[in-house]
Amino acid sequence: MTSYIEIVDANIYFGERLNTEEWDNASDANKLKALYMATRIIDRFNYRGEMTDESQEHQFPRGGDTEVPETIKEACCEIALKLLEEIDPDMEFENLPVLGHTFATVRNTYNRDFAPEHVVAGVPSPTAWKLLVPYLRDVRGVSINRAN
Repeated sequence: MTSYIEIVDANIYFGERLNTEEWDNASDANKLKALYMATRIIDRFNYRGEMTDESQEHQFPRGGDTEVPETIKEACCEIALKLLEEIDPDMEFENLPVLGHTFATVRNTYNRDFAPEHVVAGVPSPTAWKLLVPYLRDVRGVSINRAN
């Protein structure tokens, strides 16, 4: 198994970014696991165009490109960071319908009329979601093909 970005390159990415303590303090084994999980999250979407090679392991590169786009590598890093911060996409999704929490005298109530797209999609990072959206196939479109 591989990920969209190697630990060395992810370390460089995070070296230029604030608030990366979870990444900085994680073991290489956990960093690798987080990058693998992030790659799996990215790979489950329906992207525009076709994979460059039908036998390639992951969704990218696409459309004849030979390299994975930098924004996909960045999205992989952002998702990995959230996973290391123990943000569980499944738990986030399950909490969407929660209307309130009460603990002793403290009560929280949430307006769930609007569910964030990234949470519904299972992406724990809104930053990563913004990086992925331009590559997604428009599900509202209709494609008609003629068969002979």
